[in-house]
Amino acid sequence: MVHYTFAGVSFFKGRGFVEKKKAKTKKMNLFTLIMVSSAFVVSVRNFPTEAETSLHMIFFALVAAIGFFIPAALVSAELATGWPKGGGVYVWIKEAFGDRLGFFGVCLQWSYMIIGVIAMLYFVGGSLAFVFDPALANNRIFLLVVLLVVLWGATFISMRGQSLSGLISTIGFLGGVLFPGLLIIILGIIYFSGGNPSNIDLTFSAKNIFPSFKSVSTIVLLVGFMRTFSGIEASSSHANEVEKPKRNYPIAILIVVLLGLLLNIFGSISVAIVVPQKEISLLSGLMEAFSIFFSKFHMQWFVPYMGIFVAIGAIGGISTWIMGPIKGMFAAAKNGELPRFCQKSNKHGAPRNLLIIQACLVSLVGGTLLLMPKLNIAFWISVAIAMMIYFTMYLLMYLAAIRLRYKEPKVKRAYKIPFGNVGIWVVGILGLITVVFSYIVAFFPPAQLPPTHIVLYEIVLISGVVTILSIPFIVYSLKKPSWKVTRKRRSVND
Repeated sequence: MVHYTFAGVSFFKGRGFVEKKKAKTKKMNLFTLIMVSSAFVVSVRNFPTEAETSLHMIFFALVAAIGFFIPAALVSAELATGWPKGGGVYVWIKEAFGDRLGFFGVCLQWSYMIIGVIAMLYFVGGSLAFVFDPALANNRIFLLVVLLVVLWGATFISMRGQSLSGLISTIGFLGGVLFPGLLIIILGIIYFSGGNPSNIDLTFSAKNIFPSFKSVSTIVLLVGFMRTFSGIEASSSHANEVEKPKRNYPIAILIVVLLGLLLNIFGSISVAIVVPQKEISLLSGLMEAFSIFFSKFHMQWFVPYMGIFVAIGAIGGISTWIMGPIKGMFAAAKNGELPRFCQKSNKHGAPRNLLIIQACLVSLVGGTLLLMPKLNIAFWISVAIAMMIYFTMYLLMYLAAIRLRYKEPKVKRAYKIPFGNVGIWVVGILGLITVVFSYIVAFFPPAQLPPTHIVLYEIVLISGVVTILSIPFIVYSLKKPSWKVTRKRRSVND
């Protein structure tokens, strides 16, 4: 038998077959885990939207953090350190409720990723437009080209394995999220401390801090802040690739929660101080808000560079999401929930066929949305559907955490929500109430929708949600025993 090594993988060549023996994979350290986890949830994209709420953003951010962000972080930290093998929500829900619901839960997370990453790809196109010509932000051909290039580029990078994907996420977060966020906060401090007038009332009064909930639009804003913090559990799919996951994962989650809160609150306040509220348009996009922001400092020349930095940050986030939920789908595939074609991985351990299927779906859906005449309504419907799908997954995650406390009490969890079972019930119920509330609010139509179209809107929304929720059960019902194969020997082409 001949032994040889190629690309870090050892091979033993014998009679009629080649057996591949994986070399020891380099583990993800704490710093990389923080960067990857941050890339899932921390972004500067929401600064203009949050800035429009003035000091009310503090209330919205804290409520979203207490009711959604922190419960999701605590629950995912406990589950990830108790069940650190790859798969994330698939493994947790499967352990609690069986294969069927486990597959259902990870399909929901994956479906959200497919819809959510499209908005991120359009955001990259809108940011890069300010490098060349801001008018390109509304050019559908330009947006489609950027979507396809970035998507497939990130997909092929992901096929090189977690090490390269983690590096891209780290560079993207540091250069495209943390740097722009800190820069805006520093410039906001300089602007305000220089005696310049503030465009918002910074008086800490009840009227300025607590918003009025008399209109539905205010409630929708609260759900928008909750959506800003979604995705914290997705990094758990890398738990088995982390050095000392039972120690490092909870630490990483804590740091990400703090980073997300501080950057969103202080970054948005800086924008609100410098940019007049009437000039902050939800439709104009982040870069137009930045253009106004930097014009106050006579730094218009920096806008194209900011477009590059912000685009890099979004690309890092896209790279992270592309390799996040797909790990759960891959774990489900290896458990026999999907055909053997979906179980293939390359020499880097990346699920190459699933990655290609995923890229094709995103390309198809993203290109189709660009062909629709009214993009704003189409995007709002897609966002509402994505929210309802994701909140359903969170509902299952919270229920799984509670059930596993009783079903698997002896499983060691390096991090455990304090105060025993009372603690898990309090955190779980708080999370459940939040996602059910958000689920209901997602049915409210956008303000720009004509009253005559509301019925049609609700029909499309309900039909879309029911269809997506049904597909995992249909696929599961079609699975065959032959899909679940344990092979001691894998060919080089696997």
